[in-house]
Amino acid sequence: MTTRTAKRQRRLAGVAALCALAVTAAVVLIRQYQQEWATTPLVVSGGQRAAQVYEAADEALSVSAGTTKKAAERAARAGKLKLPAAAKGNPEGYLYPGTYTVRSETTPTSLVASMAKTARKRHTAAHVDDYRTLVVASIAQAEADNYTDMTKVVRVIKNRLARDMPLQMDSTINYALGRSTLNTSLADTRIDSPYNTYRHKGLPPSPINNPGREALKAATSPADGDWLYFVTVKPGDTRFTDDYEQHLKWVEEFNAEQRNGT
Repeated sequence: MTTRTAKRQRRLAGVAALCALAVTAAVVLIRQYQQEWATTPLVVSGGQRAAQVYEAADEALSVSAGTTKKAAERAARAGKLKLPAAAKGNPEGYLYPGTYTVRSETTPTSLVASMAKTARKRHTAAHVDDYRTLVVASIAQAEADNYTDMTKVVRVIKNRLARDMPLQMDSTINYALGRSTLNTSLADTRIDSPYNTYRHKGLPPSPINNPGREALKAATSPADGDWLYFVTVKPGDTRFTDDYEQHLKWVEEFNAEQRNGT
């Protein structure tokens, strides 16, 4: 092999090595770019509780369980969520329903701060300007599955408060017990919790979920009516009345539906 040929081969080998390095660097940059711009959608549905939102956020952010909850509590104490004084540092009701984009730079704190900022805007737009109205909206969200029924639930709440009657809302007991069920037992109504609206008159101390647009609107625009009672006999069939005896008959229909598994 001549000296000239050997030099040419070395040059070609060097060029090949440089090309390989360039390709590797390009792949690394592309992957880094993809990672930096990769997004994960986080969907918060109307009526989800803070605990449910935190769990979903932990998964979207790929952080250990409980991380977002701790971040939200710290942010609330530090005033970063700009909660009203009446909330006493509890973000429940201020993790507004919607789709949030989680990127590589998104942190648990920035995520909950974005939710709270969105909540403040939506509450203002819906004329929900006091904490009590937000609490009412959350109950309506939990008790009804459409706007019309939500407005009636709000009216029942207002009618009961006006008469100094306990609200007796199963949804608030479910919140206290950290569950979601249609059946409330006598023992459930005796639990020692400020969210037990069978035992304690007035509104619970905080929202019981994060209400969406329709529930917020219903809370400020209740239907007209004298209703004091309601029961959802089956999905899509919620009945309202001011007659206790009629209410009991409908409750029995509900119980029959449950026994029949329908």
